[in-house]
Amino acid sequence: MSNDKVYIHEFIDIIGPNRLKYMHHMTANWCPEARKERRQLCFGVWGTVGSTGRWPEVVNLWEIDGWEGLAHDFEHELANRSMQDPVLAEWWQAAAAFRSGGFDRIVVPASWSPTIGELNERGVCGAVYAHEVVSVPPGKSLQYLNAVADHAVELFSEYKATAVGAFRTAMRSDDEAIVIWAFPSFDSAMHFEASIGGISDERLNVWSRTQRDFGAKVQRTLLVDAPLSPLRIGRQPEVADRLPLEQV
Repeated sequence: MSNDKVYIHEFIDIIGPNRLKYMHHMTANWCPEARKERRQLCFGVWGTVGSTGRWPEVVNLWEIDGWEGLAHDFEHELANRSMQDPVLAEWWQAAAAFRSGGFDRIVVPASWSPTIGELNERGVCGAVYAHEVVSVPPGKSLQYLNAVADHAVELFSEYKATAVGAFRTAMRSDDEAIVIWAFPSFDSAMHFEASIGGISDERLNVWSRTQRDFGAKVQRTLLVDAPLSPLRIGRQPEVADRLPLEQV
């Protein structure tokens, strides 16, 4: 298995109680247009569980057809003097009512990290996701992701965790990784947290020591996917999924 895609990872700050409307706007309204105009797929749209991180917040992840696809995406978006696609002016105006800003990264997958199409074909989904942002010494992010594949994926599966994404952040000193795990329930996610923070499973203790040996600093938050997120519905959202925002 090899993944030659490139991804845009976004933290989005939501205005007031508009998270559900924003998530619907991104999945039902944006995704069909992004596939048609930019060859861009939705990997996931999630809401952050506020007790574990920033709130109200949405995490978006977009799958793009490699670096050439990203160049096409940028050219399509930034050809206009306004630095926005004029065809999407109405969409931008609606989105502005739901979000105040955000923080984006370009991320590159580990070779073993599956595409959204592969995950949908396998029927992979989660009731809750653990989202890890991992800081490592410069030059170590790819080595760290390989260690995740070698030591954590099989072990975590015993705690019902499935690795759905493993990425390193581009355009910086190769010192950050992002790993996303799917859990079938909150009970399984909390059992994992209790176990990884305890002393009952020596294998988890070994993994924790491996992380320390890398100099890794892990920040883990919990996410729940949007009603029309591809990992929830098993496909890309379509125009037929749209609802008037007042009905969301």
